[in-house]
Amino acid sequence: MNEMASATRETMLAIGKAARAAQRALALATSARKNDALEAMAAEIRKTASVIATENALDVAHAQEKGVKSSFIDRLTLTPERIEAMAKGLETIAALPDPVGATMAEWTRPNGMRIARVRVPIGVIGVIYESRPNVTADAGALAMKSGNAAILRGGSDGIRSSVAIVEALQRGLVKAGLPAAAIQVVPISDRAAVDLMLAGLDGTIDLIVPRGGKSLVAKVQEDARVPVFSHLEGICHVYIDKSAKTDMAVTVAVNAKMRRTGICGAAEAILIDRAGKERHLKPVISALIEAGCEIRGDVEVQAADSRVKPAADSDWGMEFLDAIVAMKMVEGVDEAMAHIVRYGSQHTDAIIAEDRAAAERFLAEVDSAIVLHNASTQFADGGEFGFGAEIGIATGKLHARGPVGLEQLTTFKYQIRGTGQTRP
Repeated sequence: MNEMASATRETMLAIGKAARAAQRALALATSARKNDALEAMAAEIRKTASVIATENALDVAHAQEKGVKSSFIDRLTLTPERIEAMAKGLETIAALPDPVGATMAEWTRPNGMRIARVRVPIGVIGVIYESRPNVTADAGALAMKSGNAAILRGGSDGIRSSVAIVEALQRGLVKAGLPAAAIQVVPISDRAAVDLMLAGLDGTIDLIVPRGGKSLVAKVQEDARVPVFSHLEGICHVYIDKSAKTDMAVTVAVNAKMRRTGICGAAEAILIDRAGKERHLKPVISALIEAGCEIRGDVEVQAADSRVKPAADSDWGMEFLDAIVAMKMVEGVDEAMAHIVRYGSQHTDAIIAEDRAAAERFLAEVDSAIVLHNASTQFADGGEFGFGAEIGIATGKLHARGPVGLEQLTTFKYQIRGTGQTRP
């Protein structure tokens, strides 16, 4: 092992040990103390907003010099409004019920033993994410409120922003009498740090949550030796049924695709019921193109507007993360659902319909973490679910699915109260 690798390992193991020690304190902290910490964190974010903005501007300038995509720059940039949103997010999390210690179920056995299933923290959570500075605050706060310590490893392009944010969060922790090591940021960009986290940092990490592009999530899923909450892709669909109101179909389709094109809840494909073609196809195409979206369509969609580009086979199931959408005509809800099964990623899919039976079939049969009726896929967000924020979105089927908020960051244990019972 060379000198640099040895130094990285020593730094990471120290971070892991400090997180484990801090988590023991967090697990015993009262809800009031954790909420005091969150309020203090929010105050520190506002107090140092100019410092955070300055560090972020350096990150953005560096990324622009590298010529990265505009969607990446959008995720990286912290405007005054986004910094304030971070602070408000912390206050929102403070106002949420504390899941730790909540009794999920309880019952008494015939022998008189009383059994309770009680929520407890998972432990130390490693969050590996690309350059999305808001994740730093959201992940740190959600982990802390749910009694977990957080080790945050953001992308190298956002390292200055992440460090500035975590320093503010740590000051808030200390003011509330909690250990600063409850929320730590990995201060080095060496990829070996990620490998050490995926290996569990000598048993100090209990869970990994990746946030970022397909290559990052795939690496985490393939290499992690600890449990992972994640989604590989956000290939989200909007199906416009023949019964949909045209105005609603247009409004929702444009919002689902164009509100923010680089997030995992952005629609990547729009399916239109052939029976509603005359009412829906041209208005949806025109509205999207006027909003700056490139449409790649099948033969029928191309025939409706010369501005539509032909869709390649690879466009079905493509996560564009840009102002590009694939559009296809389908034969009703059955073909729409079949298309989603073939090309979707079990993330978020929506139906626009006035036909309640079609909508209920879609909600029941589409096997995605989030399914919506008459609403934009851009609502795939823990904050919009009332979770305060999210540490990520999971498309797996064990433990957590959909936005991962406070409850999903707990596990449970059984507490059994007896009166001297023995087993015969």
